[in-house]
Amino acid sequence: MDYNKLKKRPSFPIETIAVAIAFSPRLDGLLSEANRLRNYLGAAMILIHVGEKTADKEEALDKSMKTAGIDQGNCRIIWMDGDPVETILNVCKLNIVDLLVLGAIQKENLFKFYLGSVARSISRKAKTSVFLITEPKVESHKVKKIIVNGVDNPKTIHTINTSLYIAKHLGAKEVTIVTEVHNPALTMTMADSSTAPEASKIKKDITEEQASRLHPIIEESHKQYPDIKIKEKIVQGRPGYAISSYAKSKNADLLVINSPDIHLNLLDRIFTHDIEYVLQNLPCNVLIVHSRL
Repeated sequence: MDYNKLKKRPSFPIETIAVAIAFSPRLDGLLSEANRLRNYLGAAMILIHVGEKTADKEEALDKSMKTAGIDQGNCRIIWMDGDPVETILNVCKLNIVDLLVLGAIQKENLFKFYLGSVARSISRKAKTSVFLITEPKVESHKVKKIIVNGVDNPKTIHTINTSLYIAKHLGAKEVTIVTEVHNPALTMTMADSSTAPEASKIKKDITEEQASRLHPIIEESHKQYPDIKIKEKIVQGRPGYAISSYAKSKNADLLVINSPDIHLNLLDRIFTHDIEYVLQNLPCNVLIVHSRL
């Protein structure tokens, strides 16, 4: 395997989708969601199961694939043994997977959170984009509202462009780019009513600064995707927490965020920040874009 093929491979077009499957009651819905994504994007599909291959599992998978409308001759099924997280990630590398689809529990209890689920562990380590589906449905449904992070980071341009690519193929008509502003000094200033004019000016300056950074990106995006309404929104709060709360308040169908900049350790998860806020309490389906910079 030449891993150099993965380096700087763009996050889209998405040519190969992989689905990590467990034999849970949500398997029919997960395969149905993944198959719709595959069809919308025109991608190849791989199904991965880490665990023993048995006649009962083969029968159950065959039944779920039929429910999801998946033709066995039109996808690959890979059975592997080993650690679920590392094995799934290795299969994705070997097969140059562009998008890994996982079922995810929307909110874990404290015990599960600190132990870490397979889906969340993969989300932190993956070198490919990851699509977390919180409530997989067999029935087809429309994706209308997409929220995407507009944070000041080199990855963000790739994340925005990937979200628009996804929106176009899923038929979504509206994408909102959300910039989080976390400035404790500003918050303290604005909390003091005696300095309200100063606080207003600071808020205006920050808004204009963020807008001037995003406008060239949005103008170029309008040219490429004229049928999609692209909106801007600035929210205050801790990175990760603010955009997650905003997506939840707007009943978004999909939240699109950057992949983590570094591998996170246990302390990163205890002292919650950025992506950990999103993973701790998924507001809706979440797409984590790995730009492979």
